[in-house]
Amino acid sequence: MRIRTRAALGLAVTVTAVVALAACSTGGSSAGSASTSSASASGKPVDGGSLTFAIANDPISLNPSGTGSGNDTLYVTRQLVDSLLYQDPKTGALKPWLAKSYTANADATAFTFHLRSDVTFSDGTPLDADAVKATFDDIVAAGAKSTAISSFSGYSGTKVVDSSTVEVDFSKSNAAFPQATSSVGLGIVSVATTKLPYDSRATGKGVVGSGPFTLTSYSPNVKTVLAKRKDYAWGPTGAANTGAAHLSSVTFQVVPEASVRSGSLESGQLDAIGSVQPTDVDTLKSAGYDLVDRTNPGLAFGFSFNESRPIVGDEKVREAIAHAIDSKTVRDTSLNSLFPVGTSALASTTPGYKNEKSHFAFDLAESKKILDADGWKAGSDGIREKDGQKLSLTVAWITNFSPNQTTLELVQQELKKAGIAITLQSSTVPDFIKTLSSGTYDLQFGNSSRADGDILRTSFSTSATNYSRIDDPTLEALLQKQQTIANATERNVVIGQIQDRLASQYHEIPVHELTTILATSKDVHGITLGADSRLEQLTGAWKTGE
Repeated sequence: MRIRTRAALGLAVTVTAVVALAACSTGGSSAGSASTSSASASGKPVDGGSLTFAIANDPISLNPSGTGSGNDTLYVTRQLVDSLLYQDPKTGALKPWLAKSYTANADATAFTFHLRSDVTFSDGTPLDADAVKATFDDIVAAGAKSTAISSFSGYSGTKVVDSSTVEVDFSKSNAAFPQATSSVGLGIVSVATTKLPYDSRATGKGVVGSGPFTLTSYSPNVKTVLAKRKDYAWGPTGAANTGAAHLSSVTFQVVPEASVRSGSLESGQLDAIGSVQPTDVDTLKSAGYDLVDRTNPGLAFGFSFNESRPIVGDEKVREAIAHAIDSKTVRDTSLNSLFPVGTSALASTTPGYKNEKSHFAFDLAESKKILDADGWKAGSDGIREKDGQKLSLTVAWITNFSPNQTTLELVQQELKKAGIAITLQSSTVPDFIKTLSSGTYDLQFGNSSRADGDILRTSFSTSATNYSRIDDPTLEALLQKQQTIANATERNVVIGQIQDRLASQYHEIPVHELTTILATSKDVHGITLGADSRLEQLTGAWKTGE
């Protein structure tokens, strides 16, 4: 992080001195909400017992930086590895973990991490600077095989200053890197692990981390069993339990069907379940089960455009679409109140979030007025036309979140009232990416999770994926500028300006935010969600009656 200082002095600050800066945001909203947790019983946590936690998908890869199945993979691998820094879910601030402090240079191209001296990997070898360097170099060498590669744009290398100090260097500013080091994908593994062929680590064999659990067995599409590491004693600052886990073991059971997960929880076959569907919330709550929920940071669920297409390249058409969507009614119908209505490109739990709801007020009359003035006249079928072309658009979306279809069908009905026709084009994630890359769509509906405003750059910059094909020099300059500012407070001001620009030009139209929901049995306590709204390490979890 950078402070206002004289550049000639080359001053830097440590994370331990100014961690609160990361919590600052513009627009009068907090950077994030506290991680909710399963209810706590009176009395002291109980040591021992096993926890069976149902996930919807097989992890696919137990290599922390590898390509797995999303959140379900991260739930498992988070238990095996620690990170250099920890992001506080209450404030968004970065706190010590494996690194007891860090410094950043003035232009955010060099970051120096000072490591703890009391940490060991599960094979007994000490965590040191060589392991950090090997981990980061390994991710870069893996390239597209690693989900963490996007955090290393411009990576020049990691220098071992001494056994407990590393310097990570970039050829261009990368102010988002410290936050990235708090993620599972950048979790530190042993040097021995990095010497194994990258693809062979998917089964978890040979993956050695410093986390509170170790791998006992992995049965693809069935279960992953973990055992407590008894000598663990270096949990992150801010964790409820920084020592060894209370639980003796954890089993992540693969249960694809949401109804089966809920039913198995109610029948006592499971202790906790992930991916609770909105339709199951009321049933579980009324039956007395505890819910653990937190809104996901990053991009809210919403619409972005392929602005290389002439119709949606027109700002007035995009503005008309924004005013024709009643986001609150859509949210209330397809989801529930646990999912906030979208008010900005960023979700409200993202550090730097700014409320932009004034740009997206539902006003059907205004939508029609805008289209009239823009030359779009209603045709015989009610769909507007201009220069012989129908106002008919294709929306690309993914089927991996079940309420998406209901949401889009409601939006389809609302837009039709304004004279806009949309065709829904659903697909799996791989096919969706192909569609975005080819540009054979007008709008896309989706979201993306990360607890840092740099997700706006990776989503909308011409130097990143730029699926939206936006030609907006003002926006581009802001996206690049935020990456050069190491001071969190100053950087969040620019992230607010980016949201202003995205909203005022209607490059992105938010609909609702995504919320992670877990459910636990009555005898399970202390399960928490982190700043990324994913399962934290289970060191603080415990069960009564065992």
